[in-house]
Amino acid sequence: MSRPRIVIVGAGFAGYRTARTLSRLTRHQADIVLLNPTDYFLYLPLLPQVAAGILEPRRVSVSLSGTLPRVRLVLGEADGIDLDGRTVHYTDPEGGEGTLRYDRLVLAAGSVNKLLPIPGVAEHAHGFRGLPEALYLRDHVTRQVELAAAADDRAECAARCTFVVVGAGYTGTEVAAHGQMYTDAQVRRHPMRTGMRPRWMLLDVAERVLPEMDERLSRTAERVLRQRGVDVRMGTSVKEATHDGVLLTDGTTVDTRTLVWCVGVRPDPLVESLGLPMERGRLLVDPHLQVPGRPELFACGDVAAVPDLTKPGQYTPMTAQHAWRHGKVCAENVAASLGIGGQRRAYRHRDMGFVVDLGGAKAAANPLGVPMSGPAAGAVTRGYHLAAMPGNRVRVAADWLLDAVLPRQAVQLGLVRSWSVPLESASPEVARVPGRPDAGSAGSAGSEGGPGRTEPAERRQGGEPAKARPGEEPAKGQPGGESAKSQPGGESAKGQPGGESAKSQPDGESARSQPGGEPAKSRPGGEPAKAQPGGEPARKHPGRPGADGASGERHRTSESARPRPAHAPGTSRKAAEPSAAPKPSTGARRSEAPGGTRSSGGTRSPGAPAPTRSAGPPADPGPEPPPNQPPPGPDIAPGPVKRTDGRAVEGDS
Repeated sequence: MSRPRIVIVGAGFAGYRTARTLSRLTRHQADIVLLNPTDYFLYLPLLPQVAAGILEPRRVSVSLSGTLPRVRLVLGEADGIDLDGRTVHYTDPEGGEGTLRYDRLVLAAGSVNKLLPIPGVAEHAHGFRGLPEALYLRDHVTRQVELAAAADDRAECAARCTFVVVGAGYTGTEVAAHGQMYTDAQVRRHPMRTGMRPRWMLLDVAERVLPEMDERLSRTAERVLRQRGVDVRMGTSVKEATHDGVLLTDGTTVDTRTLVWCVGVRPDPLVESLGLPMERGRLLVDPHLQVPGRPELFACGDVAAVPDLTKPGQYTPMTAQHAWRHGKVCAENVAASLGIGGQRRAYRHRDMGFVVDLGGAKAAANPLGVPMSGPAAGAVTRGYHLAAMPGNRVRVAADWLLDAVLPRQAVQLGLVRSWSVPLESASPEVARVPGRPDAGSAGSAGSEGGPGRTEPAERRQGGEPAKARPGEEPAKGQPGGESAKSQPGGESAKGQPGGESAKSQPDGESARSQPGGEPAKSRPGGEPAKAQPGGEPARKHPGRPGADGASGERHRTSESARPRPAHAPGTSRKAAEPSAAPKPSTGARRSEAPGGTRSSGGTRSPGAPAPTRSAGPPADPGPEPPPNQPPPGPDIAPGPVKRTDGRAVEGDS
């Protein structure tokens, strides 16, 4: 007789605790499968310390395979559940699809950023729910302070040194507290030319900071923030976010390049597709964490509306403390339902208190209802985190010790781009990558230099950085090239008609590849190359997307962020999404379609042979160039153009 299979969706606080407890209870009597997009459990309470440079990212990432014995890890994201067929459909990180059969299913998919219908927020703000977002914020804040230190204009310096955090809950308060300390340390080592100091703003429509906590702890946290220099504004929020700043509900306009969205979370949209009774986006369960009418289906954590037996008529809040304890009770009830261990019991939990880390030796805590502040609260807070972490305790303690005696390293790693962590993402724990359908909102976050934007001048392989927004100064620190202003209203891009000659050719001579420009001298035989079909498309035309990243890979972008649509019952999340076929990009070095060779227009067509280079003009001029590309000159033979970075492209002889 085959062993029953238990499938757990999600490895957050609830899912991880469920898997670990089941592994101990079942003892090889059941197959336990954990489906998660990443191979680690993220300890979210310490994420602000990652953004502030105190902890390294791997310190808060606990290996799933290394800490969960007898649990099979499947990398992927669930996008559809067939309740009648008892199967879970998922998509792995490389786009492959799979199906998992189950006898018991535990839904612990967690939560995602909560969006509000405020103009410009989805395009210009970033959340703080995953490791990619924390890494991006660390790089972004570091970059803004460095750019402000080099700026001569006082207004620009003030805008870059202003950081707006919306939401004064646990996450927003800790981000603002740690962020102010981080930027102050940078300025002490490298003072601003204008003598300005970084300014952090904390906004919330609530009447006080940390409205979920005791009022005495709220006053303690607000006092620490104000003493540190944080501009705390209660009863105020963002009315509109723009490229250059934010408009507040009190009518104030704040010039800023950073908008961090910490207003709250909502359950993962996966549960919406089940067609089961919901409570404010959460799946209704009984006190045993079981879905009524579905004995094989359990839910816990942020996706489950669990009745709070200590407060009749209410549900347990969406906190890590409850999710962690949900997981243990859920595992015991799942094992009991299979008759292989554990004892069925209802979830009942007494509040153990909360801790909020305010940076340094400051914290606010009320363990077991005893309010504390100052260094004592800081010691209790860090002790609690070390005890609650399922791994990496020694490494975390070592980083804390080093941070106490050594200055922090304020450097940009550049590993996460703005477009890869959009606010509307339904998977904040996974950074978007080029080539995937969900990367279509690459440009939804705008560009660096405004709230939550992509970097101003991202290095093009073999070319020069292009300016991302009208009116901004080009970044001049890119290796190997000068800045180019290619947007409407800016100066003419180098290499464009009438512009200055580009100096990125291997021989150092100018090469103007547009019609009417000077002949390029980098072709064999000295023949000019004027935008021939199959050659390089024009780089960074106004209104056309360009290539992105220091690696030379092309990243596709879209005009605006698109939230995931609601799913009909029984349909998969992937099927419910609109088609996101990438559009050809004339601003990239070349565009390719999967499964084929490049055609003369710069794209790959299935079954088309790769073009070859010959000394003389080919007998067959090949297909007509695409309509959005100028025709070749009268004396120019169509064919591939030599790459400006000195490397051969596919089809080159």
